[in-house]
Amino acid sequence: MSAPEPVPAASAAAPAPADIVVEDVGRSFGAVQAVRSVRFTARAGEVTGLVGPNGSGKTTLLLMLATLLVPDRGTIRIGEHDPVTESAAVRATLGWMPDVLGSWANLTVRRSLVLTARLYGITGRAADDRAAELVELVDLAELADRPTRVLSRGQKQRMSLARALVHDPRVLLLDEPASGLDPGARIALRVLLRRLAAEGRTIVVSSHVLAELDELADRAVFLEAGSTVSADRVEAARVAERGWRIRALDAEGLREALRAQGIDADRIVAEPQGLVVPLAGDERAAELLAALVGAGIRVVSFAPAVGDLEHTFLDLNSDGEAAR
Repeated sequence: MSAPEPVPAASAAAPAPADIVVEDVGRSFGAVQAVRSVRFTARAGEVTGLVGPNGSGKTTLLLMLATLLVPDRGTIRIGEHDPVTESAAVRATLGWMPDVLGSWANLTVRRSLVLTARLYGITGRAADDRAAELVELVDLAELADRPTRVLSRGQKQRMSLARALVHDPRVLLLDEPASGLDPGARIALRVLLRRLAAEGRTIVVSSHVLAELDELADRAVFLEAGSTVSADRVEAARVAERGWRIRALDAEGLREALRAQGIDADRIVAEPQGLVVPLAGDERAAELLAALVGAGIRVVSFAPAVGDLEHTFLDLNSDGEAAR
């Protein structure tokens, strides 16, 4: 990533609203169409997830949003700015966290953040203070004065997030931010991003960790083969039949009760955490739960076997494979 042009120092005031609007954007690399036709809006105050298989165009799209690639067609607006014609203004507005962090291997974490702050026009004591705030925020205080080359993958991810936040941006673009993080760090990341969104920022996150994204994102944009999946297909996938995991004090009694409710025995799957049965929609799930309780089954847990995003993703992927 080329060095961003200097921008004004971060302000302590709450960020102003900034939306992202993408209209029919495409980008090719020779004969390869990485992004064919993507359109979506990411709203201020929300976390928007980008979901899609490898090769669906997520990273290429993020690079265009971050002013690092120019679209072949279509338009992008970040706030009131065009990343192509107003790249300096857009870079002043956004923080970019790539999947892989490039860093100055021999510089300390603290020094790296100070230099990044200076690139954004934050100088003197203000740069030192901002670096000190950020190493605490991302839990790198104990490593602040160690060279970045000793950091683990997860620690580099945290440093990359700190670097993206150095100028207090109104927009955050995050590519696989939870990659390499341990469970505690993932929870801390989720809490931090929700807090940043609540302050009015526009946050776009691309992640393969769909269970994590399910708990983080307010809404999702699904990509397939470089294009946005239509709202109708997404809704059909969301309400399609999926597994629900049920656990009761009497597992055998639960199995018999499920069969009595018309669920075929060969569709009841035993797992260590309980029995999994296919159900179509929340209403059917609610009806089954009421029937089980009414039959005297002491249900301990009753929940989807996978989260909403993972279920939708898997159904869309299956649908796409069938179409091909």
